[in-house]
Amino acid sequence: MMKVALLTDGIYPFVIGGMQKHSYWVAKYLAQKKIFVRVYHCIQRGKENYGDVLKQVFTEEELTYLEFVEIPFDFVSRFPGYYVLESYRYSKRIYNHLIRDIKVFDFVYGKGFTAWYLLKQKKKGFPKIGVKLHGYEMYQYAPDLKVKLQHLLLRIPAAFVTKRADVVFSYGGKITDIIHRILKVPLEKIVEVPTGIERGLVQKDITKYHRPLKFIFVGRYEKRKGIENLNTALNILIGEKINFEFHFIGDIPEALKVDDGKIIYHGKITEYSKIQEILKQCDVLVCPSYSEGMPNVIIEAMANGLTVVATDVGAVRLLVNEKTGYLLDSNRSEQIFKTLKEIIDTREEVLQSKKEAALIHVQRFVWEEVIDLLIDEIKKFSLPR
Repeated sequence: MMKVALLTDGIYPFVIGGMQKHSYWVAKYLAQKKIFVRVYHCIQRGKENYGDVLKQVFTEEELTYLEFVEIPFDFVSRFPGYYVLESYRYSKRIYNHLIRDIKVFDFVYGKGFTAWYLLKQKKKGFPKIGVKLHGYEMYQYAPDLKVKLQHLLLRIPAAFVTKRADVVFSYGGKITDIIHRILKVPLEKIVEVPTGIERGLVQKDITKYHRPLKFIFVGRYEKRKGIENLNTALNILIGEKINFEFHFIGDIPEALKVDDGKIIYHGKITEYSKIQEILKQCDVLVCPSYSEGMPNVIIEAMANGLTVVATDVGAVRLLVNEKTGYLLDSNRSEQIFKTLKEIIDTREEVLQSKKEAALIHVQRFVWEEVIDLLIDEIKKFSLPR
């Protein structure tokens, strides 16, 4: 039986985030393929009683192939750069547990900076070590000076783990360009594996477009998400008295909320089924980010039959194209406004064809197939040492 050590800075549902949700799916589907996975992870304080929760999100059979090791992580940022320092300490804590029986594993899969200390200590006889930094956002555009400084700091561990790893996992698209062209990793060490969605979550039927059209943004507030630019575009649409409806799911600050009846704020929603229900009632997902990896929300929206407007960053172009939606070459307010207005003015049959194309295209990214690709690549790198 193949054995994999999965190192992650949290796993859904104990820690919420795209990387943590990806860790959950990887663990779940490897277990379904009868591959033993030991998950080294952290949980936020107040969520220690995770035994019962695990039984809610994994089946009894899956849990026979899963083992969980909790490693402390200090989530409180105490000073600038503290996250990087704590990430190094966290990677060392993981190493201290993993080194006890590291040779029983066929492969180590390190998310983010979790394999940092392990790679520093790497020696002959260790299993092959793969890393996945998702979007490599620290090498993408920074919207302001503060973010730019954060990026410069994050590049130190990002470059180290990427260059020291035996294999680097990429979502593809512009992310592979960053790994190869900027970080100089040989193409033969880069493996492209997309993220995915459960096949059962892909809708069989899609609804017709609403009139007025219903747009939606889903995500937490971060400067890189482009919400300020989106707000400017929405205010122009409102000023021109164009009929539409726009929904926000996420913790949008009060100061950034547009005061108009066309804009509906649902606030932060953590229950997955509620998010899906709201998505199903909308027509177009808008994702005007400065930087991204391969956003789960785009895949989930497409699986619900939504057309997508998104900036051409990270691996977004693998999901969004002229058939499935609208790919923006920048997230300037003017371009967002023009694209939203174009969609509102477009004939219904054209919009409907994009909905149908999105639903067909997303079926290439179901976990039941993505996991086979990941396993094949792991096997290639876990040959006798």
